[in-house]
Amino acid sequence: MKKKLVGVLGLGIFGRAVARQLSQFDQDVIAVDMKENIVNDFGNIVTKAVLGDITDKNFLLAVGLDHCETVVVATGNNLESSVLAILNCKKIGIPIIIAKAKNKIYEEVLYGIGATDVISPERDSGKQVASNILKHHIENIIYLENHVSIINFKIPESWVGKNLAELSIRQKYELNIIGTRLHKGGHLKLNVDPNTPLPPNIILVGIANDHTFEKFDYLDYLK
Repeated sequence: MKKKLVGVLGLGIFGRAVARQLSQFDQDVIAVDMKENIVNDFGNIVTKAVLGDITDKNFLLAVGLDHCETVVVATGNNLESSVLAILNCKKIGIPIIIAKAKNKIYEEVLYGIGATDVISPERDSGKQVASNILKHHIENIIYLENHVSIINFKIPESWVGKNLAELSIRQKYELNIIGTRLHKGGHLKLNVDPNTPLPPNIILVGIANDHTFEKFDYLDYLK
């Protein structure tokens, strides 16, 4: 499945937590900070760690931030820097801009200038924000007894054209595919032929232990 490219502007405690969590799930991260020692420390953790000014639009373009689909502006204590960074992200066409705010007033300002989402360190941890960025589009979960559940989820792109036998889903993911749907809410087809190639855009229906499904919250887990 295609990785996300995420920018993290500011590597304070919060920004470092977001960048580290994203990297742990094998996502591509461009991290920017003005402190050389912090940038050096993250050189081996993220895809690209860069020393520079997040309020400089030309710099952000030069480091490839315009290729990101999500940017986290993690400099919540400095309102001016956050505002300029958000405005620059909007100018270069970033679809999703998540900003950190230290209080309600900052939050209103950042929403007002175009942040997609504004989070508070008191309410949202860096790990939670990273998890929200990575959430897979699970369509439905039905909880059964003894920590067993049935899940409906969109087929990963990397599975399209392959069959269940060659994917070895049960062995790799502890997941049993019991059926398919052509679309969300569509008719459930049982007894899937393990040798038939899987088409794009279908919904797969699987059964597994709850702890297995927790892993499916992350986009890059199913490969």
